[in-house]
Amino acid sequence: MTSVVIDGVRVELDDLPELVELTMPRDGIPEVVSTPAELRRCAAALAAGHGPAGVDTERASGFRYGQRAMLVQIRREGAGTWLIDPEAFENLGIINDALSGVEWILHAASQDLPCLAGVGMWPDKLFDTELAARLAGLPRVGLGAVVESLLGYHLAKEHSAADWSKRPLPEPWLRYAALDVEVLAELEEELLALLEADGKLDYAAQEFQHLIDAGVPAPRVDPWRRTSGSHTIRNRVQLAAVRELWQTREKLAELRDIAPTRLIPDTAIIAAAKGMPTTVPALLGLPGFHGRAAKRDAPKWLHALHMAKNSTDLPPLQVSNNTPPPPRVWAERDLEAAERYATARPRLAAISDELHIPAENILTPDFLRRICWRPPSPITEETVTAALTGLGARRWQIEKTAPMLVQSLANPDPLPPKEPRGGETAA
Repeated sequence: MTSVVIDGVRVELDDLPELVELTMPRDGIPEVVSTPAELRRCAAALAAGHGPAGVDTERASGFRYGQRAMLVQIRREGAGTWLIDPEAFENLGIINDALSGVEWILHAASQDLPCLAGVGMWPDKLFDTELAARLAGLPRVGLGAVVESLLGYHLAKEHSAADWSKRPLPEPWLRYAALDVEVLAELEEELLALLEADGKLDYAAQEFQHLIDAGVPAPRVDPWRRTSGSHTIRNRVQLAAVRELWQTREKLAELRDIAPTRLIPDTAIIAAAKGMPTTVPALLGLPGFHGRAAKRDAPKWLHALHMAKNSTDLPPLQVSNNTPPPPRVWAERDLEAAERYATARPRLAAISDELHIPAENILTPDFLRRICWRPPSPITEETVTAALTGLGARRWQIEKTAPMLVQSLANPDPLPPKEPRGGETAA
């Protein structure tokens, strides 16, 4: 039985009538907007509508290169539901202009905002139903689960991982896409009521504004270092091979508009970097080098390995940064830091229980690790507040956690003595 706590009273959310199956959008399945004239008509209708706009996107992750939007869905009262093919246009700036000053309702906005930015769209105002559900204390925050709990509808999600680059899009997929935005305005109303009853509206407002202000995340430095299995590489030539193979795969994937892992998987990159084969048969005998793409591009993979062997710019095995080490090794490297972290974590969990908000939404885990690893000096509420602000914590998060952190950082509880290993005797 799922529930949410409102003003200290636990309200059961599953005690609802039998779920209503949503199978067809109320206005039918819209045609996909794919011509300039249709796009202008769509923009005019959205501009003339009223109230917030439900917005969603569909991608072709795992099929196409990158994370760009393959379909943009928008619904606004007075305008109806519109399904737009962004691949048919240079950008959707005309739609962005039509929604200027309008609140956008998205579910898990951090997933959709980057690809919306890629087509020239960015909200002035935002309501994220997934984040609101977290703040409201709902136990399950996926769109289907929240819709079931709060609206009593069953929303099928069977097409979420489909190849949305397919054209024309099948009718069942279009039905699914239209239904996703049809429920958002109603869902916002229910979530607003929960947040208001629990005194969390201001928390949500700060979170939504932070998403808008943060913009699109900057590209990662050396993204090839995130190749799965690269932590097993033990010398710089092999690491250079990982870099050259990853970059070659990336260029080919972008050129062919295909997901990189559909060419060769990360396991193939690691196997080739360790084996450093010099012939096509040796390369194709390695794990992961199977299928037509691996064989067709074998000379390119061998060339990447050759470049790595002859590189005069070998990458370092370790890159220095200001990220704290994994907490599991803190006790060996800095006992006081380990004590600060071990003290602060359960206290943050207690705040989480009190507010009925997940701990990671009260304070980002990375922020907690950083401030425990290297706290400000001196440790005061002012310096802790400044440190949290610099990391990006929101005002409500700082108000809820700064007093606890001051105490935890300044007066941590000692760690219990380490248990002696088998065969050892305590001194």
